[in-house]
Amino acid sequence: MGTSILDALNVRVEGSGDKYLVLAHGFGTDQSAWQRVLPYFIRRYSVILYDLVCAGSVNPDYFDYRRYTSLDAYVDDLIGILDALRVTRCAYVGHSISAMIGMLASIRRPELFSKLILIGASPRFLNDKDYHGGFEQGEIEQVFSAMEANYEAWVCGFAPLAVGADVPEAVREFSRTLFNMRPDITLFVSRTVFNSDLRGILGLVKVPCCIMQTARDHSVPATVATYMEEHLGGPSMVVWLDTEGHLPHLSAPSYLARQLDIALNSP
Repeated sequence: MGTSILDALNVRVEGSGDKYLVLAHGFGTDQSAWQRVLPYFIRRYSVILYDLVCAGSVNPDYFDYRRYTSLDAYVDDLIGILDALRVTRCAYVGHSISAMIGMLASIRRPELFSKLILIGASPRFLNDKDYHGGFEQGEIEQVFSAMEANYEAWVCGFAPLAVGADVPEAVREFSRTLFNMRPDITLFVSRTVFNSDLRGILGLVKVPCCIMQTARDHSVPATVATYMEEHLGGPSMVVWLDTEGHLPHLSAPSYLARQLDIALNSP
């Protein structure tokens, strides 16, 4: 990137608190996914928001297919942003793919993170012999085929499933950010995510973790949250959210904000 990482990934710092809080969005959204959660935190935190390089709000020229073949390049971006902002310690909230990026970053630079809050996190989406990730290989291949065949139709089917709650506004918002993504980038990132297996790194995560899991998450079965809690290397707990779907920050923002607040203030 010739442009600075702060400009390229639309980094914003909102609020004026003396503690840093990172809100990192998941696949298919951009930082606007946090817009209704953000007001709850700007009085007490300096909140860092940014867009993943695959987001539709980022110039697609910055998406380097050779570089972003694994989550490690996304970890480089996150650490690059924190270093550029001279952040030495922060609390981190990561949704979905960004939950995994945060865990990997905390292994590399544990001193940077006081706590990780992981929403809808999964170290592996595919089922394995004694592991229930939620998807069989054939099902994943069907998803990729549907994306390639007719991206618009795929978004229209996928968005309500992912939101999982009867909140039309959230479905519209998630559809909007999915449509903003270039279909070839969406497919490439989906393959990267669905083919990754990060179960082996969980024990290396020593930073305290709070796993937030909703009911009936189409992408992540509840068993995954329990699996992560059992395998993380540091103190961890699961908070079972009393709401449905994979995108609680879109479908139940004020409820999620209260749960985040409790988690951030608990030891």
